[in-house]
Amino acid sequence: MLRRLGRADRWAFDRVAAARLRGLEYVLPRLSRFADHGVLWFTAAGVMGLTGRARLRRAALRGSIAIAVASPAVNILGKQAFRRKRPVVDLVPPIRIRWKLPTSHAFPSGHSASAAAFATGVALEAPRPVAGPVAATAAAVAFARVYTGAHYPGDVLAGLGIGALAGLGTRVVWPARPPVAQVGRSGERARAADDGRGLVVVANSGSGAGGEAPAGISLPGRPEVALALLGRELPAAEIVRLDPDADVDKAFDEAAERADVLGVVGGDGTVNAAAGAALRHGVPLLVVPGGTFDHFARALGVESAAQAVAAYRSGELGRVDVAYAAPADGGAGRDEERLFLNTASFGAYTELVDRRERLEGRIGKWPALAVAAVRTLRHSEPVELRVDGHPRRVWLAFVGNGVFGSRGAAPTWRGRLDDGRLDVRMIVTGRRVPRVRAVAAILAGHLHVTPGYRAWRTSGLEVVASDGELRLARDGEVSTLPPAVRFGKHAGALAVFRPAAG
Repeated sequence: MLRRLGRADRWAFDRVAAARLRGLEYVLPRLSRFADHGVLWFTAAGVMGLTGRARLRRAALRGSIAIAVASPAVNILGKQAFRRKRPVVDLVPPIRIRWKLPTSHAFPSGHSASAAAFATGVALEAPRPVAGPVAATAAAVAFARVYTGAHYPGDVLAGLGIGALAGLGTRVVWPARPPVAQVGRSGERARAADDGRGLVVVANSGSGAGGEAPAGISLPGRPEVALALLGRELPAAEIVRLDPDADVDKAFDEAAERADVLGVVGGDGTVNAAAGAALRHGVPLLVVPGGTFDHFARALGVESAAQAVAAYRSGELGRVDVAYAAPADGGAGRDEERLFLNTASFGAYTELVDRRERLEGRIGKWPALAVAAVRTLRHSEPVELRVDGHPRRVWLAFVGNGVFGSRGAAPTWRGRLDDGRLDVRMIVTGRRVPRVRAVAAILAGHLHVTPGYRAWRTSGLEVVASDGELRLARDGEVSTLPPAVRFGKHAGALAVFRPAAG
């Protein structure tokens, strides 16, 4: 069987290497040469990183990591283990002999492994218009290795297999993020006038401030850009700007009373307040991203004001879950529930938010977040709690509205927004907090390797604080709750505009 495969491999090599492909005789050898040492792929990764799009940055990083795994596996292990000689190049046309052939062993093909690793990594994250050309380029590089006489087809196929496995293997340590979270189709459609009549948009112009602009330069904030687009595309819509000292809940309630559709421009905290008003008044919610993170808007697949306008005009609604924290005295009604669309956290995370808010006015939001994280992880202490009746010393705790896919301290993406479950993650400690290992795990995005890590999915949770109150951060906003708190969900309660299918 091996002899037959060897003969078939040499026969295929002879046919490909002796072929004359008009126009490609100049392109393929140069493409193969450009792929030496991964130059082609790392250049592509750099270009994708410079686009500023989160999906393309993740794709570039995943592809580069896959190459870092596949290349040593082939060049250090595979070639030394098999030591197959390079093909005889007598049949290679003269135009291609000018390219210096490698002197290392042939099996498997390192160029093919790197090409497949990068293309697979990109395909796991990037949209098809990007993943398709990358895959086509990888296939051309692999074909060029045979066409230029550097490898037998069997070498190339083995390299492609190893590279594809390396790319898929990155999901073990870094799960691939879906482009958007799934939202069940409710069959409902909203009355959406082309000019925006009946839409009331409440805007928080202070959202998304990442720091001061350079001296002498006036830059419009992201909410202002979104409002300008809404005013141009939906001129009949009513726009309400929140004052810095305004009662946010009251402003949203008043807007929802007279709205057919309630819109919100702002970050996750502002969207949280809008969701509460939309639930109380039974109107659908249009989310326009305008904050620093915009986790909920991105989960819906709305990453810009233009996409929000398109979703509004489509009239297509989906229903998402809304999680809550409420006093656990058995008599709390909806008025006492503290809602959250993304996450609720207690323990060290609330200290981090407090420190960040004290610093961001002086040094900007992102530097303040970094400084606050370092200080909190160094100095925070566990809190004494009873979790579902069990005593626990909790250092860091996270409750997600839906099951999150990432494994970091603050997971950021979900597969669905209507799964009916809470995602609970905690670091439970003894007398000593495992700070060094915990910090390393948080930075690496793998909280589950920290000692005392606990994780489970549930439909409800009860937490009782021993010191008389529970500090809770909901969608980035910190508040104080009674000592006994229960977490639960309203499944499919909130109607939201979602991008049209496709």
